[in-house]
Amino acid sequence: MFQRSTSGRAATRAPASFAAACALLLSWSSQQVIAQERLAPVVVVGTREAEPESRSTADVVVIDSATIRRSTADSVEELLRREAGLQLVRSGGPGHSTGYFIRGASTNSTVVLVDGVRIGSASLGQAELEGLALSQIDRVEVLRGPGSSLYGADGVGGVVQIFTRRGEGPPRVTAGGAIGGYRSRQGDVSVSGAAGAFDYAASLGRESGRGVSAIRPGDLYGNYNPDDDGYSRTAGSARLGWMPATGHRIGANVSESRLRARYDSAEYPPPDFSPDASPDFINRLSQRIVSADYRGTVAPWWTTTLQAANYRNDSTSGGDTTSRFVTRRDQATWQQALRVGGEQQIVVAYEYLRERVGGDVYVDERSRRNQALLVGYSGRIASSSLQADLRRDDNSAYGGVTTGRLGYAWNFTPELKVRALVGRTFRAPTFNDLYYPGYGVSTVQPEKGRSAEIGVAWTGTSANASATLWRNDVTDLIAYQPDRTSCPADPAFDFGCAGNVGRARLQGATLAAGARFGGLDLRANVDLLHAVDADTGVRLARRAAHQERLAAGYTVGAYELGASLLVVGSRPDAGVTLGGYGVVDLRAAWRFAPSWKLEAKLLNALDHRVEPLRDYQGLGRQAWIGVRFDSAGI
Repeated sequence: MFQRSTSGRAATRAPASFAAACALLLSWSSQQVIAQERLAPVVVVGTREAEPESRSTADVVVIDSATIRRSTADSVEELLRREAGLQLVRSGGPGHSTGYFIRGASTNSTVVLVDGVRIGSASLGQAELEGLALSQIDRVEVLRGPGSSLYGADGVGGVVQIFTRRGEGPPRVTAGGAIGGYRSRQGDVSVSGAAGAFDYAASLGRESGRGVSAIRPGDLYGNYNPDDDGYSRTAGSARLGWMPATGHRIGANVSESRLRARYDSAEYPPPDFSPDASPDFINRLSQRIVSADYRGTVAPWWTTTLQAANYRNDSTSGGDTTSRFVTRRDQATWQQALRVGGEQQIVVAYEYLRERVGGDVYVDERSRRNQALLVGYSGRIASSSLQADLRRDDNSAYGGVTTGRLGYAWNFTPELKVRALVGRTFRAPTFNDLYYPGYGVSTVQPEKGRSAEIGVAWTGTSANASATLWRNDVTDLIAYQPDRTSCPADPAFDFGCAGNVGRARLQGATLAAGARFGGLDLRANVDLLHAVDADTGVRLARRAAHQERLAAGYTVGAYELGASLLVVGSRPDAGVTLGGYGVVDLRAAWRFAPSWKLEAKLLNALDHRVEPLRDYQGLGRQAWIGVRFDSAGI
């Protein structure tokens, strides 16, 4: 499904140079003094209830609205790569099919939630981030590490929780528009606010681009087509809340996105069944979320949350012939948060999930049900923080799975924290693994993982730094099983089937540092990864051994300047090793009026050739210019 390559010259000494940059930031920032202490951000993803990030025993990254506005990312997946260290593989430019790895875990080993609702195709078992619009997002939290004990199946590598804007305060209108290279266009408008007991937020956005040919000439499978593979994406949302009494809120949310993207592929028509790459291949994807929720403070020590949601994913792709896959997911959650003492919290939750798939392949609709009960504790005693979670999932298709997590953190000083965490995870077999004609086997069992990590974090008044070492052992990997004797007797399985066929070892380190000196903001991070087949020692495909990012931003008066460098190491893919590459992005902005800002950015400023998968290519140098309005002031 994915293939891409990047043949720029890799920076083989990047890990050492970026580690030195982190050390420089620490040394420099330790000499700075800022009078006002920054408030610790509040996070939800680490415990399912709000808590100060400083107390978390897990590795959590927060991407707030200000960071999103300053980012040069062209999509949700690029934002996550730059700000949270995910590795990314994309079959073309923006709008094309995307794979992503948190700590080396596969794409379908990551849970993605939008306002608490699980999204993604149940056929593929992954969330299509390319179908989400960046303009709709207010905030993102990323849990890197075990998440199954909180969120169930697929939280092996981590969890991505996306929050959309909720209305508050006086009416606020924001809007923006931009044009860029490759005939790219972007536009969005939103309105939000609160009036009396009601709050509201609505947004609408559209973007498009001509793109380039997704595949380069001379590719391995003969899929090259010289036409441009562009995309268009439209997204809208509406959110309404009502507070019938103080401390109680009833809400409703509707959001939908539609993606249309051209791509390169081939069909194999009779009589000779040779590859034909000439058809116009198009992927049409729509995603819709409808949800209702209630949150209320029953007593000063007791908060209850109810949510019911429906998610629909409809994907049609192909050229002269097409395939359609439809996912319907009904979800209900009842959660209780109990405060025991000033800094102790117990969370008890029940979740119900029904997944159904249909379309051209699954003519007879397939479905499965999952019920889960979880109990979690988080608390602080003196200088110590403790987290413990236990969850039981019972699924109608593959049975019951119990997962747990235990974390501990100790503050040596108010600025310095050391933490450790262990957990068990699992990935559920997808509907394709279980039921796809001629491939799926209904007895395939979930993958299971054991994860452990240790970390240290230092947070000063004007700087911060952290380091995490982690390891994840995954067993019963679900993959193609070539041994005919291990497949059903039906002749349709003569070429193999799905099966639990292997083990993987994922281990690595994450280093990060940041500092602020007046109007200058500097950040650096290094991600090191060793991902191998535990039986053979062979590196897992498409995982880079290292990825680094260095970013600088400067604000003076009404002007903003920014620059970033992203370095990705070499990766094995489809029998070759793709060379590493580096991408430089530049940004400038001018606030020419209290509510208006003129923005410009230059992506891939050095015009490096990016090959994210074998034989695929990303965009070259791309310039953008646009304007943004915010009635609340920019």
